[in-house]
This record gives sequence, C-alpha cells and structure tokens, in this order.
Amino acid sequence: MEELKKLVIDGDNVEAVDRIQKLLAEGNDPNDIVNNALIPAMDKVGELFQNKEYFIPDLLIAARAMEEGMAFLKPLLVKDESSKSLGKIVLGTVKGDLHDIGKALVGIILKSAGFEVIDIGIDVPAEEFIEAIKKHNPIALGMCALLTITMIEMEVVIKAIKEAGLRDNLRILVGGAPVNDDYAKEIGADFYGPDPTSAKNYLLGII
Repeated sequence: MEELKKLVIDGDNVEAVDRIQKLLAEGNDPNDIVNNALIPAMDKVGELFQNKEYFIPDLLIAARAMEEGMAFLKPLLVKDESSKSLGKIVLGTVKGDLHDIGKALVGIILKSAGFEVIDIGIDVPAEEFIEAIKKHNPIALGMCALLTITMIEMEVVIKAIKEAGLRDNLRILVGGAPVNDDYAKEIGADFYGPDPTSAKNYLLGII
C-alpha cells in the first residue's frame, strides 16, 4: 500500500496501475486499496500543494494517477459503508468566465475525499446553478471566477438561490484569483477557499 501511495504522489500512473494489479493478485480488497492508499495519497498531494511544495502541474499529474487507479478498480468496488458518497457537491464557473483549471482541481480533491462532484461547467448563468441544485440536492455549491469583472456574478447567483428558497440547507463556497474572504462574507457565501484542500477540509468539517 505504501508503495502505491508513493507512486500516486509521484504521479506515476503506469506503475500505479501495475501495483494495484499486484495488490489485487495478493488478495487485497479493492475498497482497502482505495481507502488505505489512493485517498491518503491525494490527501498528501493536497498538503504538498497547500504548503507550496507542489504546484498545479504536480497536482494534475498525481490526480491522473489516482483517477486511472480508480478507473481500474471501479468495476470491483463493493458498495459498502466505506465506499458511500459523503455528499453531493455542485461546482461551476460563473457566467462570463471561461476558466476551468481551479474548479477542476477542487473537483479532483473533493472526489478523492469521497464526495460526489457534479461539475456543471464554465460560463454558468444563475438559472443553471438553480436547476442543478434542484436536480441534485447537493450539500454544497462551489463557484469560481478568475476575473474581477465576472466574480460579481457570484452575488447574482446567491441572490437567485435565496429567491428560489434553496439557501437554508445549502453551503456556498467561492474561490478564484480575485476573490477573498471579505468578498465572500459581503455577498453572503459561507466559505472562501484559497486552495482546493481548504475547501475539502471545510466540507469534511461540516458533515
């Protein structure tokens, strides 16, 4: 398991899948491989990223190794308590903004922690956020923006959520280069995440 963790942290996707095959051949349970190797590996990657020892390319490479391992294991996973989703999270980049990397990184980290992530894409208007909330009944909504001129859409979305009567049981997370904690509080968001790992830690703390 420790070897597999290191392979994922190093982003060696080919060797990671080979190691998973060996672990299975040795009689290891697929759920144990996920919970004792793949998820802890991405937790470590998130920690390295937060400490500025890893950067976006490192995170993406590690995430690819983790995702390929998960894809290999998926048909074998037993639907028991250890593999249940911790909750649904809807993610989207606000209207007028076409940037995707930050949102994608948050999604990767949240998936590795056990959340079910519904990514509704980029350039998402308020009404599509509302539709996604009604359809999926998530525990949280995450919005991101990379531009100052588009981050104002976050407030538009929050107002629309309140008007639709969907705010009470929904946590709203915001992030992106121009966003900060003061702005999050000003528009009525619950949390500002400076990086993907902080968003994960916040959500784990409220469930």
